[in-house]
Amino acid sequence: MARLNLLEETRFEKVPVTVYPNQDVASIHVANRIASIIREKQAKGETAVLGLATGATPIKVYKELVRLHKEEGLSFKNVVTFNLDEYYPMQPTSPQSYVTFMNKNLFDHVDIPRENINIPDGTLSEDKVQAFCEAYEQKISDFGGIDIQILGIGRTGHIGFNEPGSAPNSGTRLVTLDDLTRRDASHDFGGKENVPTKAITMGVGTIFKAREIILMAWNEKKAEIIKKAVEGEISSEIPATYLQLSDNVEFVLDQGAASLLTRFDTPWLTHDVKWTDSLIKKAVVWLSLKLNKAILKLTDDDYNNNGMASLATTKGPAYNINIKIFNELQRTITGWPGGKPGVDDSNRPERAEPARKNVLLFSPHPDDDVISMGGTFIRLADQGHNVHVAYQTSGNNAVWDDDARRFLEFATDISRELGLDVSKLEALYKETNEYFAKKQPKEIDPEIIRKVKGLIRKGEAIAGARFVGLPDENIHFQDLPFYDRQKFSKDVSFEEDIQLTMELMRQVKPHQVFAAGDFHDPHGTHKVCFDIILEALKRLRATEEWAKDCWLWMYRGAWYEFPIHEIEMAVPLSPQEVKRKRLAIFKHQSQKDLPVFPGDDPREFWVRAEDRTTHTAGLYRKLGLADYEAIEAFVRWKFED
Repeated sequence: MARLNLLEETRFEKVPVTVYPNQDVASIHVANRIASIIREKQAKGETAVLGLATGATPIKVYKELVRLHKEEGLSFKNVVTFNLDEYYPMQPTSPQSYVTFMNKNLFDHVDIPRENINIPDGTLSEDKVQAFCEAYEQKISDFGGIDIQILGIGRTGHIGFNEPGSAPNSGTRLVTLDDLTRRDASHDFGGKENVPTKAITMGVGTIFKAREIILMAWNEKKAEIIKKAVEGEISSEIPATYLQLSDNVEFVLDQGAASLLTRFDTPWLTHDVKWTDSLIKKAVVWLSLKLNKAILKLTDDDYNNNGMASLATTKGPAYNINIKIFNELQRTITGWPGGKPGVDDSNRPERAEPARKNVLLFSPHPDDDVISMGGTFIRLADQGHNVHVAYQTSGNNAVWDDDARRFLEFATDISRELGLDVSKLEALYKETNEYFAKKQPKEIDPEIIRKVKGLIRKGEAIAGARFVGLPDENIHFQDLPFYDRQKFSKDVSFEEDIQLTMELMRQVKPHQVFAAGDFHDPHGTHKVCFDIILEALKRLRATEEWAKDCWLWMYRGAWYEFPIHEIEMAVPLSPQEVKRKRLAIFKHQSQKDLPVFPGDDPREFWVRAEDRTTHTAGLYRKLGLADYEAIEAFVRWKFED
């Protein structure tokens, strides 16, 4: 019976899928599978042939393999490896090369013979690449083929660098990279323009010859492409769908990457479910949007014809369910994000008292405050709350070199006009120009230039916060140490950052904290900043009474919005407020027109923000609620205590 239930749950999935609670557990599983193959081969006196991948996905697998080698005696002396791909052209000593990646994350820490390592050669002249690729294929065959092939998946659906359009029988070859793939790699290269346009990759046909294939994917950023690869039709437009033809493949996912699979996203379509309040809300919102019918217009037939018959039967009739969900959504909407004083607040998102709240808005970068919740920020200040903003990092990474040069020129000129000694500024300007002329992509700026760039963003943040209506004493620049420390080492302690955050919270004693819950930030800063805030609040709640009454609200920014069924506070914006928010964003001139790190979305940040909030308002309208110009959305963090 359990087997039948599993088949029903996974009936939309065309490949075997295993979902783990998180990528740490999943990575250990994959590493143990690799280790077992190595040991099985050792016991027989045979060579284990591994197909290896690069990128962020397999890093923790390699870390666990290194641990198994150092702590449990796993030897790699009988291992031969073939890497999937390499950028072309690419020097093996380059920080972005996959040779450097593999050495750093695996090969330098285990006892594999160097002659057993095979990685495509990015240094060849183009006329020699084809012969190399043929020899690479032959060498794999000479070793009896690959025992286990590890894969990641790109957002184009590529495996290796087999981009859309790749043939299922393709072999190792030189390919042209998709623009999205290059955009995704731009952070590693210091800009898309520095990312190679080509790569040497094993082909889909080469991958298929492996006796076992494991494709790994982590976090919600990969959820959309995973759904297409697992549940979609086989198509050359998504090369990962070819894996549906293999009898030897397993997709290993964490919960985020699996979140859009039917059995998790809309489980009522696959099996009988326990109808909790949150699942009912999600299902009704889904049904309303799917049928393009307002919630109050949904019928029993709509429920019955869309996999929700059991909901109508056990909790219905449909109209009763509709009324309940409509009211729940209606109660999320408030023009008083700090609470409306003197009213019954039992059905409102925020408390009525105290009427004037201490509010602490944390902004990971110097512009996230106005981009993500600028309208609510303005509303809180206008309604008389004691609003503070804390800019957690300097944001110096995201300033163009030309802007730093221009501001140094201004500082020199204004100092000269005031009759001040400009010798130090002139020396710094000369030194900076010489540095920029020799600067390599992705090179970390010297401390003084990082300070100049940080000051540029500080000035913009002050201008934005003043425009919102904050006094200068309520504007705080934390400059958390982890931000610059991580430029030199990924293994940093966050204790000092937590202590600085606790100190600021003790100073403000906020009733409300707003923090970026947008963990799709491609550089990870938002998640780190949120974790620092959360740990600081947890510690304070254990010792200080005011902290137990502090509510933590999460906002999202330039990437994705919260799903409608998760939103707990929706703050509507009028056309005038949308314009004020836009003007606040415009204060961040260094991020306008063409920011250094735009991500994979070509729109300017202010356009993204307006499109996102307009879209959210449109969804509320489609559900049959009031028609607003824009809506900013928030979810409250629930503390376990």
